[in-house]
Amino acid sequence: MTNWLVTGGAGFIGSNFILHMLGGYAGVNIINLDSLTYAGNLENLRAVDGRSDYKFIRADICDRDAVDDIFKAYDVARVIHFAAESHVDRSILEPEVFVRTNVLGTAVLLNAAMKHWMRGDGFAPGKKFVHVSTDEVYGSLPETGLFTESTPLDPRSPYSASKAASDLLVKAYFETYGFPCVVTRCSNNYGPRQFPEKFVPLIIANALGGKMIPVYGDGKQVRDWLHVDDHARAVRLAAEYGAAGQVYNVGGQNERYNIDVVRVILTALRERLPDGDARKEHIDDGLIEHVADRKGHDRRYAIDASKIKTELGWEPETAFEDGIAATVDWYLANGDWIKNVTSGEYLEYYEKNYNGR
Repeated sequence: MTNWLVTGGAGFIGSNFILHMLGGYAGVNIINLDSLTYAGNLENLRAVDGRSDYKFIRADICDRDAVDDIFKAYDVARVIHFAAESHVDRSILEPEVFVRTNVLGTAVLLNAAMKHWMRGDGFAPGKKFVHVSTDEVYGSLPETGLFTESTPLDPRSPYSASKAASDLLVKAYFETYGFPCVVTRCSNNYGPRQFPEKFVPLIIANALGGKMIPVYGDGKQVRDWLHVDDHARAVRLAAEYGAAGQVYNVGGQNERYNIDVVRVILTALRERLPDGDARKEHIDDGLIEHVADRKGHDRRYAIDASKIKTELGWEPETAFEDGIAATVDWYLANGDWIKNVTSGEYLEYYEKNYNGR
């Protein structure tokens, strides 16, 4: 059995990754390290709670002693580093929080791994640190072209700047120490268990609740959509076979205007809600409300994922329309989940960010 430390495992992508690993890969113990901030939810992992190959530890990745204790207690073979403050709008309101978690937290994890993996003049065999990042570190694209792994970093928000800084920190550990690490940069994820501040679940939750759906600017921003299950497979392959020091872009080959994503989701909801359901009556384009554009809003992202396809054999398997339909089905079947997470601090943030819309 090998021990994989997954940071941020109670969040959206982290929890789906853990379910992916424990659902089909024997011989792996998962240690889930999460501080359970507003976006962390252990209900995401109820299916694996109590299993002998899964352990949850509540701690902050910036807590050096807590992180060091994990490496002391377990022979960690892989670190899969998802933990991050990840919402651009929040980073505009509170940039220092993003610097602390995304930069300092990454440094704490790197130093703990360095300390416990170093053997004489090298590292113990079979170790790897996978730093999960974002295509937002590249900045914005014009109407044509794709981000490649050699595209210069050009972050435009406090969030993407903090991720770019942590990416470069990981790279520096490889260049300076020969540290066994890989960086993955993904496009926009969607799927089950995503916190409702994100675009897709926000549309679903607001539409079901009869609330207006805020769309920044003209809604013609382009994003490349990647189903979270496809992303989980890519991260696993990078952890197992990725070459040390390399960056792998992960994209879904699903470029869509934001406004078109809204309409696809509204159509999927109308198709699934039965006639007579009061919620169905008001789900139409009339719920769309264009609001002032986000500060520094990138216009277009698009990923060239040919490197991970060629070197690691990864391909996205989920067509966008199929993935959106399955995602809508999940949220319709898990209404209590939405109610449980959309309360308290999140509602205060929502009112502040969208001016009560």
